[in-house]
Amino acid sequence: MSLFGSHFITLHFIVTMEDKIKYNEPDDAGFTVIKPQSSLLELNLRELWRYRDLIRMYVKRDIVTFYKQTILGPLWFVLQPVLTTVMFMFVFGNLAGISTDGVPGVIFYFSGIIIWNYFADCLNRNSRTFTDNQNVFGKVYFPRLVVPISVTISNLVRLAIQFVLFVGIYIYYVATGAGITPNIYLLLLPVLILMTAGISLGFGIIFSSLTTKYRDLTFLLQFGVQLWMYATPIIYPLNSIPANKQWLIQLNPMTSVIETFKYGALGSGVFSWSWLGYSFALMMLLILVGIMIFNKIEKSFMDTV
Repeated sequence: MSLFGSHFITLHFIVTMEDKIKYNEPDDAGFTVIKPQSSLLELNLRELWRYRDLIRMYVKRDIVTFYKQTILGPLWFVLQPVLTTVMFMFVFGNLAGISTDGVPGVIFYFSGIIIWNYFADCLNRNSRTFTDNQNVFGKVYFPRLVVPISVTISNLVRLAIQFVLFVGIYIYYVATGAGITPNIYLLLLPVLILMTAGISLGFGIIFSSLTTKYRDLTFLLQFGVQLWMYATPIIYPLNSIPANKQWLIQLNPMTSVIETFKYGALGSGVFSWSWLGYSFALMMLLILVGIMIFNKIEKSFMDTV
């Protein structure tokens, strides 16, 4: 009798599951129905919100793990941009004699480096989402976009630490009358950070989806990011480029982001609402395309990764 009852309960559970999947009924029996995405553009924000604790856990893990595996801990977040700025001042400022548009080299280079570092680190890490987490993805279900989103958020801690150092240097040069004239466009900083996060997230999930099948793209991206930096006005001002060729540099979506920040904070550089709007529109397009490719690859990535 107990055996019959056990079979009846099992059969009832299976029928209930099939009915829920067939008719897409809401979950009212205490379990979750997992089914493939019905549309390539489907982004279940409600499900991502339900897994917000997992996002927080990933963010905390990234921060704590980095601190535990280094001797200097968060000081590396400060040393990296400082050493890079010193190198840029020596090579591009002293040896090459590249203009900094009348702005002290330290603040000119540092203002571009901190934003670029955030972008490059998010892009490189997000591009390895599937390959770095294949063991977890193959065992446990959760929205895969949790990982790249958590990477983008955890890197904000690094950006915040570097930005505190930037503010200290910035206040010093403003107080000493170094020709720095901040203006109202500095208020666009939260938008610029959001755009940087969105562009890196869009490119990152596109490359993470493609690298499941084409591993060579990982090496290509690492090399490409290094070249990409030189196509971004970090070591030179945009107005040092001939006017008829500036549009080539501005096709780079990060150009208007960094130039707008420099224009608002330093009072030098090129600002254009149209090019900033272009970067914002491209960011939205990258995220949409990335979600489409991500949703398509997510169904079968374990067969190719």
